[in-house]
Amino acid sequence: MRQISDHERVLMRLIWANGGSARYLDLAEGIAKRGERWSKNTIVTLLSRLVEKGALSADKEGRRNRYTALVSEQEYCDEQAGLFVDKIYAGDAKGLVSTLIRQELLSQADYDELRQYWETEAEGL
Repeated sequence: MRQISDHERVLMRLIWANGGSARYLDLAEGIAKRGERWSKNTIVTLLSRLVEKGALSADKEGRRNRYTALVSEQEYCDEQAGLFVDKIYAGDAKGLVSTLIRQELLSQADYDELRQYWETEAEGL
């Protein structure tokens, strides 16, 4: 999937939170609940771009479209994490983890949970 903008990501998160599909009205309400004001044309344009990028499909329901995510939130996050590590840390994931620890963005509880995860995963290899 091609890169999506911050505003496109807002729509994707609303769609994912709505079970993976939504109508325009659902999205407009979600944006309003965030305290933001987007015009109908802005939302429709962003949805069209997401369809063009292969992130969404648009299917007619009567006279309206239902937009369905073609990529899960986890798939998107996994892809973006890989791109981020490649771009910022030249593929060195250890550098990212070091930064998270140094900046105190990774708590002791997070560290313990990750350690347990890695130990469990290592046993399965």
